[in-house]
Amino acid sequence: MSDGEDHAGDADDETVVRRDRFAGGPARSFLSSLADDERIFAADLAVDRAHVVMLEEQDVVDRETVGEILAALDDVEAAGHAELPDGEDVHEAIESAVIERVGPEGGKMHTARSRNDEVAACIRYRLREDLVELVETVVGAREQLLAVAREEVETVMPGYTHLQPAQPTTVAHWVLSYEQALQRDTARLFDAYERVNQNPLGSAAFAGTPFDVDRERTAELLGFDSVAENSMDASAARDFLVEVTSAVATLATTLSGLAEDVVVMASKGHVELDDDYASTSSIMPQKKNPDTLELVRGRTGDATAGLNGLLTNLKGQPRAYNRDLQRAGRHAWDAIDSVTESVEVAAGAVATAEWPAETLEAAASEGFATATGVADLLAMAGVPFRTAHEVVAEAAAGLGPEEDAPDYEAISAIAEDVLGDPLSQFVDRAAVEAALDPAESVATRDSRGGPAPEAVADQLSVAEEVLAGHGETVQTAAAAVERAHERRHSEVDRYV
Repeated sequence: MSDGEDHAGDADDETVVRRDRFAGGPARSFLSSLADDERIFAADLAVDRAHVVMLEEQDVVDRETVGEILAALDDVEAAGHAELPDGEDVHEAIESAVIERVGPEGGKMHTARSRNDEVAACIRYRLREDLVELVETVVGAREQLLAVAREEVETVMPGYTHLQPAQPTTVAHWVLSYEQALQRDTARLFDAYERVNQNPLGSAAFAGTPFDVDRERTAELLGFDSVAENSMDASAARDFLVEVTSAVATLATTLSGLAEDVVVMASKGHVELDDDYASTSSIMPQKKNPDTLELVRGRTGDATAGLNGLLTNLKGQPRAYNRDLQRAGRHAWDAIDSVTESVEVAAGAVATAEWPAETLEAAASEGFATATGVADLLAMAGVPFRTAHEVVAEAAAGLGPEEDAPDYEAISAIAEDVLGDPLSQFVDRAAVEAALDPAESVATRDSRGGPAPEAVADQLSVAEEVLAGHGETVQTAAAAVERAHERRHSEVDRYV
């Protein structure tokens, strides 16, 4: 990814930036980022247009020249990135293409700026677009998860800690746990977006410019919410890339947990993935493998590696510009591309899966998963919880290898031994037997955020409200960018 300061042209000829002295040598291709820069080709054209319109408005470049430059940029856009002349990066190549069409006056497009502030603006412009797409994808994924939760409110399933049977819960409660994590991931992306959406253009190399530039105007034409104030920081800073990549890596970690859960569930027959999200073995035809979820899990490494690579790249760089930065942006792009696909696949796998209710409820009884419910029942009757815990622990220890839970008589015998009174002195038989039933156990867990149907209904209501707000926020951001696009083209049309 190109990133700024003038450092060399193509391998054979002088360029508009380098001239003869720095035009040759074996390192020219090593220095070039033109191929990688296709991602910011459109962004650079937008930045060029905003900059030259502002230059004309500020009487820095005459109207006729600006019109010729803008017409040339239209030609460059129509020809596409593949038709750019050789150059060190997309910024130089576009400028060269403009000069080819306009003549030396085309070089006035670079007045009052450096490639340092130019590329910083391009990165922020394109990264903003990628963030909007990613957030829209996450919002869509959350809608899918909420749809599953609404359908599976009463579907009891086993819950685990340390991969051991722990307590009964429901599919809806499990799904909502990930939707809530994705709420936070969305909020982190919004926070990062706010700091990405600042205009560095007009900072030049790092020390500003003597020309009377209007940085607020280019911010308006590019749809940036504000101006990055200090010119040195504006040209050099890439911490917004760190913030975005960190948020993306955190999102990838959320998705990896979801994927791992589904892989484990599939191995136990607790979920049936749609064939579109599974594959079979090349040699074992009976296999149905959760390969897409395994790749979601695996792609988390792409994002976390990207964050580590970016931090390593930025570590120890002095102000203001260093060529290391040419390699910084790719870490964010790779992470975003990888994780955006992972969001779609993970949510799609959950949304299209089948949840076998009878199998899940039977599994919810395994390993005496209702033990805590019995202990809670005794505690609610006035038995100190640690004493109740002891009663139930002894009952669990007495289970045979084929037994999932003790019956009432076994618990009663141990209770009398520990408590000194029959179990019936504390709770009646019906209440104990209800506590031993997974569905009944879930129904009692109606505290805020719990798995009981009424508690889940409250969570769904809140989640839907938050989701609606996030949907409106991302739509507002996308609309603001589109308005800036239309405004910029309207201004360009006055010259061309």
